[in-house]
Amino acid sequence: MNGVIPVPEIIALSPWRMFLDADAVVQSVMVGLFLASVATWTIALAKGLAIRAAIRRIRALAAGRAIACAEAEIPAIADGEGGPGALDRAERAMARAVARRVRAMRAGVGALASIGAVAPFVGLFGTVWGIMNSFIGIAASHTTNLAVVAPGIAEALLATALGLVAAIPAVVLYNLLARGLAAYRAELDDLAAAALARLSRNLAAPPHRFDHAAE
Repeated sequence: MNGVIPVPEIIALSPWRMFLDADAVVQSVMVGLFLASVATWTIALAKGLAIRAAIRRIRALAAGRAIACAEAEIPAIADGEGGPGALDRAERAMARAVARRVRAMRAGVGALASIGAVAPFVGLFGTVWGIMNSFIGIAASHTTNLAVVAPGIAEALLATALGLVAAIPAVVLYNLLARGLAAYRAELDDLAAAALARLSRNLAAPPHRFDHAAE
């Protein structure tokens, strides 16, 4: 008999059983934290692969639309329509193109920072609520027996654990993606600088050189 008694205790204190026995508010907190964790890994995986693929395309010169923005000014210069402001216009156009690409790539990444900042407090709210219910249960049962107190406290602490499980990866993955975005921005800036250098050389060249370049 002594070997059979601990088995129900282990089952009763399993995470799944604690979730099922928890208060509706604590259950809502746990479900929200679980969904936040799933969203964290989904966003991180999708954005990580997208950033890596974009950097690879830039390095292979497959993402040459920024260069096209600059080279679009060359025919106007050759026809005498570019004027001294052509290089400035191309520079502004490429700056807008770079900012637009980085902004599109950054979309959704900020959610990781929000999850990393908010999840621990959401878990703490679930813990406070669960412990409060445990104290109410103790007062109602008129006993301080550990068998009565422990399950409620364990359910409450599970909310804190889930909050940390959601927050810690979110912060780490956000920092990794931030570095990836910085590398992506640097690659775009290098591409834009190369395009501006090419346009600047064409701008400084004699007019007949544009005809040869066009040919």
